[in-house]
Formats: sequence, structure tokens, C-alpha cells
Amino acid sequence: MELKSKCPTGPIEQQWQKHKAEMKLVNPANKRKYHIIIVGSGLAGGSAAATLGELGYNVSCFCYQDSARRAHSIAAQGGINASKNYQNDGDSTYRLFYDTVKGGDFRARESNVYRLAEVSTNIIDQCVAQGVPFAREYGGTLSNRSFGGAQVSRTFYARGQTGQQLLLGAYQALQRQVGLGQVKMYPRSEMIDLVVVDGRARGIITRDMVTGKIESHVGDAVILATGGYGNVFYLSTNAKGCNATAIWRAYRKGAGFANPCYTQIHPTCIPVSGDHQSKLTLMSESLRNDGRIWVPKKKGDTRKPDQIPEDERDYYLERKYPSYGNLAPRDISSRAAKQACDDGRGVGPGGLGVYLDFADSIKRLGKKVIEERYGNLFEMYERITDEDPYKVPMRIYPAIHYTMGGLWVDYNLMSTIPGLHVLGEANFSDHGANRLGASALMQGLADGYFVIPYTIADYLAQLKGPKIDTSHAEFKKAEAEANERIKRLLSIKGKRTVDSFHKQLGKVMWDKCGMARTDAGLREALALIPQIREEFWKNVTVLGSGDELNQSLEKAGRVADFLELGELLCRDALERDESCGGHFREEHQTEDGEALRNDEKFCHAAVWEFQGDGKPPKRNVEPLEFEFVHLQQRSYK
Repeated sequence: MELKSKCPTGPIEQQWQKHKAEMKLVNPANKRKYHIIIVGSGLAGGSAAATLGELGYNVSCFCYQDSARRAHSIAAQGGINASKNYQNDGDSTYRLFYDTVKGGDFRARESNVYRLAEVSTNIIDQCVAQGVPFAREYGGTLSNRSFGGAQVSRTFYARGQTGQQLLLGAYQALQRQVGLGQVKMYPRSEMIDLVVVDGRARGIITRDMVTGKIESHVGDAVILATGGYGNVFYLSTNAKGCNATAIWRAYRKGAGFANPCYTQIHPTCIPVSGDHQSKLTLMSESLRNDGRIWVPKKKGDTRKPDQIPEDERDYYLERKYPSYGNLAPRDISSRAAKQACDDGRGVGPGGLGVYLDFADSIKRLGKKVIEERYGNLFEMYERITDEDPYKVPMRIYPAIHYTMGGLWVDYNLMSTIPGLHVLGEANFSDHGANRLGASALMQGLADGYFVIPYTIADYLAQLKGPKIDTSHAEFKKAEAEANERIKRLLSIKGKRTVDSFHKQLGKVMWDKCGMARTDAGLREALALIPQIREEFWKNVTVLGSGDELNQSLEKAGRVADFLELGELLCRDALERDESCGGHFREEHQTEDGEALRNDEKFCHAAVWEFQGDGKPPKRNVEPLEFEFVHLQQRSYK
């Protein structure tokens, strides 16, 4: 597998401008000759579809939801980063770049991260022009707040609904192009395979989720913007429909999968309440601006929080990381919460929780100010827990959230399969081993609005060869394989539900490959997962038929992919014999319990190459070079 990053050379602040000037263009009349397939309609896919439609390309956009505006981007709460420096507090493009590289524990490509920081300011202007109702100061200027891993206020927000408001902005632009006929939407359609012809991505196979019809779609290029794979853990903050099938099908067709072990644990989630749960609920990281995190100093202290005096409380983040306090990065904050609970000082049922307390902020600012900033989040918490966070502290605990790994892409966001571009959380490119809060929305919109319109033109301008249609043999072969897989799932008629297998896999993943990982635990997981997968294909029950709306069949296909992806994730975690960011190997930590990298052996991206069923995948390496930010032990003290 050839891994050419295609990163520009020269001063980093000039690289993207230089690259844009050197890329080939497609003239306006010729754009009408090209057809682009986009899978996913969230911030990355929706913004890309709207922008490419506006440019004149013919676009087909697919989503499994009943409407593009129901994409999971809508669930993002806290904000979007941009280095506008409206607060005049020392922010800059370079500082956002530096914070992101450091936050990712020096495991991201410098060129990609700097470009992300550079175009972040354009995103805010674009969204304001679309009418996104960002919070504003009294004088009318846009407001900012802080997020973990930064000492400046650079996060733009719309209360706790930032993802929803940004998605509505992109959705309006998308629907305008749908109305003009430049974009055709395919809702309730799930991509179940990628079609590669002569080494290039030329189309996809989909299943109509209402009728069950298997269909082929041909294009000159394919864009995947289908989000992450956090649901491999079963319990996560992701919607239940979020899955990895699109990127996993692409991996099996030859796309490199980079750093699957880089999974993010979010420190601010409502704790698990019982075996009945199928997902977890996120409480925005923005709450850590005004909420103070603490646990009792004494083990086993079961007193109510208002009965625990101030001098008997441990504000452990403020104690351990005085420079950043409650705004330490997600991976560090999550591990600190786990350590406090493992030490017997956790709160709530089962001792798996810590307090997020707003009493000081309410006393200092008043309830009305807190309500204006976080009102909908407080309401959501009360509805779920039946506890009023204005009166008692929230209880939170870490949970699986974002995935930094994904399909490998070069600087042009193209995978190892020519013509297959990957945007947003579905790719691996910008966050290294840990994503800073409020950077997911930034990356999705940067990729869709400001990067892919240039880079896909460069690919299309050099595209040669005859036009093809869905009668091509590769399409027929992929259709037949898709139908055969569905028939196989329906024919098993076993005794266990799909969810029971998913839950079993998720427990193995969380216990052996969650917040803390060990050599022994990962080897145990690698022995267990193939056993679960083997039983799945012998004993799963899938109700109904393939010719109808069938959620059991949808889940079965996705869980089958998770059972393969989970094994690759654990394999990657075992091979990466170091700690970095969200990948914490207990064997590798500093004296004070922080992640200890091994730059000599692992300063690279690990890119896995599918070798066929029953064969171990091949591990390829893209070296990472740090010219503008020097490698150092990450410290937030």
C-alpha cells in the first residue's frame, strides 16, 4: 500500500494557499459533465453536497435518515472552534494549530491541522451569513467560551444546540441545490458496498430501507462522510443508527484504515443507570466552563453533596492541573475521573460518577446567566435523572464519544483508493490521538465547505478513461454479493438477537480496550471477539425479509461489520505499544500517571490493509514529521 500524503512544502502558513494555486481546475461548463456521489448528509456531507452543487457538479447525496437534517451532527452541543480572537486574549491561527497538535498528543499531520486552523475563521463567516444564531455579547458581537485543552476563548456556540443550528444552516444551502436540481437526495438509503472499477472508486451499492430494493449508483467520484465507529462499544454517546458499514466496506475494497485504536472517551456524560440502556447521553464539555468537578476526599463517603464541607471535597482537576483546571483535555479529564472512582471516591449508584457542581457559578453570576448559557442542557439532564442541577450537582462519568481513527486520507482528503474521498469523522486526518472539544464541527465544515471543492476538482481534471454505467460487470458482481450477504443473514434463523451480540461485543471492547488497555487484556479480547463473531454467523436471528422495512436486518449487517472492526481496533491497540492521547496503555505511563509516548518507535500513523477473509491485515506506516511544533511530553499542569 502506497501512502503518499501529498503535503505541500515550504512555510506552513503558506502551504494551503500554495497548494490551491498549483491544483488543476475544472471549468464551469465541464463541471456539468461530472457526477459526484456523497454518502452522509451531516455537517461534512451536507456542506460538501451544497457547495459542489453550487459549483455546478451533479450530486447524488445518500442518507439513512428520513431527512438530511436528522443527521447525527444535530446532537453536537457545545460549540465550534475558530481563531477569530474576538476576545483579544491572545488567540491566533498558530495557537489553534498548536493546541490541536498538542491536544492530539503529537500524533497528527502538521499540514492538515494548520489548514484546519486557517480555514476556521471562514467557517464562522459562512455560518453567520446563513443565519446561524450564534450567541452574542450585549453589544452584538459574537460571544466565545472556553473548551478543554485551550487557555483562550475561541468556541462559538448557540446555547447547547450548536450542532443543530449549524446543520440547519448547511441543510438550507443543501435544499436550495435540491430545489435547483443540482443535488438529488436519497433518504432512507443505506450504502452497503463500494464499487471499484480499474482501481478507482466509481459507485456504490445501496439498499432502499423502505422497500428493501438493492440498487447501483455510478459516479465519477465518491465521497464518504458517514461519521465514526464509536457504537462498536455498544454504549456510547452516538445515536443508535450510527454505524461503520460505509467505511468498513471501503476498507474491505482496499482503502487503508488508519489508527482505529484512537477512540475518545468524553468525560462529561450521564452515568450508566442499568443494563436496560442502549446508549448514553452527553453533557456538553462547555459545562466545564462554569461547573467545578469534585469527589469526596474520603473513600466511601455517601453523604449528600450539600452535607460535605468544602474542606472535605477534592477538586481533583484543579489540584492536578492548575493551569487548565476543569478545562483539561478530554482524555486527561476522563482518566482522572476513572482514577477517582477506582480509588473508591466515586458518587452515585455503584460509585461510578463524579460531581459537576454549579453552586459557585450560580452564586457568582446568578441563576439567570447560567440558564441563558446552558438552560436546555440543564433541562435535558433533569428530564433524564429527575434531579435539578440548579439545586444539586450533576453526576457525570466518562463514555465513548468520538473516534479519531478512520479511513486514511492524503492532504487532498483522498483515500488509498483513487476517487474515494473521505470527510469529517470518517477520516483520520486532523486530531491525532485525541480530539479537542469543539473541533468536530470545525473539521466537518472545513472539509465540506472549504477543502473538498478544490481537491476533488484536481482529481476530476485529471480523470481519464471511458464513462461507465451500472451495467458494468463490477456493479453486477457487487450487487450479487450484497444480495448474497442479506440472504445469508436471513437464513441463519438462530436463537439470539442481534442486540445481544452487539452488547456482548461492547462489553469486551469497554472492559479490554476502553479507557485503560493492557497487553493481557487486548490479547484476551482478540481471543474472544472471533468466538463471538463465529457464534453470530451460526446463531443470530434476523426477523422478517429483505423486501421490506426491516430494522432487524439493518442492525444485523452493521453488527456484523462491528464484529470485524472491533478485532482490528484491538489489534491496533496491541501493536501500538505506547500511550498517547485516548490510547492509554497501562504499561506506559509517567510517574504521575500521564500518557507516556514512544516517539522513537511510534511517531507514525498505522494504516491497516485488508488482506482477505481469514487472513491477518497488513500494518503499513506513514511517518509523522514535526517541523513547526517540537515533540515534547504533553503537560497541562
